[in-house]
Amino acid sequence: MACLNPDGSLSSSARELLKLASEPLSPEEISAELATPLFKVRASLREMLAAGLVEERQAGYQATEEGLARVGGVVA
Repeated sequence: MACLNPDGSLSSSARELLKLASEPLSPEEISAELATPLFKVRASLREMLAAGLVEERQAGYQATEEGLARVGGVVA
């Protein structure tokens, strides 16, 4: 479940994860919503954290302004 394509664009799975994480969610919640194995979600979250696309919060992981902008989301 690679998040970034070689050209730097988001993979389709990364776009789906970012759209879902507009509100803080746990890795388990993301896994259930996307019907994706938990180990793949956790690997994606690590990659997206390093790229600054998500941030870890007490309630789970949430897309950053940069992450939302990359998927065309509304930035507050």
